[in-house]
Amino acid sequence: MNITIVGTGYVGLVSGTCLADLGHSVHCVDINEEKVTLMKNGQVPIYEPQLEEVFLRNIKGGRLFFTTDLSEAMRVSNVIFLALPTPPGEDGSADLSYVLEVAGQIGDLMTEYTLIVNKSTVPVGTSEKVYNLIKSKTQIPFDVVSNPEFLREGYAVEDFMNPERVIVGASSQKAFEIMDKIYLSLTNAGAKMIKMDEKSSELTKYASNSFLATKITFMNEIANYCEKVGADVDKVRLGMGSDQRIGNRFLFPGVGYGGSCFPKDVKALIKSGKEVGYTFEILESVEEVNQRQKTILVPEVEKYLGNLKNKQIAIWGLAFKENTDDIREASSLEIIEMLLNKGAKIRAYDSIAVKNVKKILGNKIEYAINMYECIEGADALIIVTEWGEFRNPHFDILEKKMNNKAIFDGRNLYNLDELQIHGFYYKSIGRKLING
Repeated sequence: MNITIVGTGYVGLVSGTCLADLGHSVHCVDINEEKVTLMKNGQVPIYEPQLEEVFLRNIKGGRLFFTTDLSEAMRVSNVIFLALPTPPGEDGSADLSYVLEVAGQIGDLMTEYTLIVNKSTVPVGTSEKVYNLIKSKTQIPFDVVSNPEFLREGYAVEDFMNPERVIVGASSQKAFEIMDKIYLSLTNAGAKMIKMDEKSSELTKYASNSFLATKITFMNEIANYCEKVGADVDKVRLGMGSDQRIGNRFLFPGVGYGGSCFPKDVKALIKSGKEVGYTFEILESVEEVNQRQKTILVPEVEKYLGNLKNKQIAIWGLAFKENTDDIREASSLEIIEMLLNKGAKIRAYDSIAVKNVKKILGNKIEYAINMYECIEGADALIIVTEWGEFRNPHFDILEKKMNNKAIFDGRNLYNLDELQIHGFYYKSIGRKLING
């Protein structure tokens, strides 16, 4: 099929590339001319494992194209995927201006039946708004479908090509039939397509992400309680996760969740509830607890070092999670800001996300070229992101290079006994303090 993807962020570029890999002809549209030029030249503008290989394969195969001209793409396609940003406003509501602006353009440009597929994460009722807007501009028949994405950054290609489910919300049989054809390769391979109305589909995305955010936050509260009573959160996590009703995913405690989805979606669902007179009390607590959790290690560093003025702090990891360069709502930024306000000096290392942090922080902090340069002369090390390279460091090098053998681990990467043997002061989340 001939498909247009409007927007080439994480969702749009991964979706467009993977749809091309399923054999469809895909035109990706973006208003950023520099970005489009890069993609035309075979350069992937975001970091996502496996994406570059699939991207280049489909450009070479003549199935993946890029343009800044929506009308050009629509001339060869009557299926339009909207993969546009819906950033949170100051009140937490999702900003639909990008979605509605493009919907209006589609209404002006349509010359034949068109299926508009909303891939963006949007509040309940957005499909109806898009439909009414386009309807006000044209008499040509069309349908609007809700097809939310469930792509984990760092695993997005794998998630698209091997989905646990494909959610499709529509009101017409014709729309469902077209979506069946688009995803036929995946459903033939065993993926489950779940069909429903548009509002239920839109809410499914918000509900899923908000539930996972709640699960993470609950585990962080359990971890904090473990420290008060002397329990070990790792053992509690294993005990809980062995119950099939609970499952073992999203039970790892840490310094809070971040990224482009969970924070935004929790805020948006809270705001959507208020708009209809409903209060999501659990989610309001989730948001409050998660914000506190992001910087929970800073007071621990202060307790160990005393006054932080002019103290050298090393930060391992800047991305909000491993296998991505995304720093949106990243705990690292909150930690760094708090440390700087207390007068500390920061040297940070992240092999992938450093470019994005430099755009925000500039020369407010130092940037190391590797993990061991980062800890040179450090009074303490804070681990924020669970990158694989941090999991098995040479502790003898840390001993030699650091002023203090002090590690504050926001991702519980290390075995307590090993840190005890090496004589480190080791503070993790929800586990026994190792006091050197």
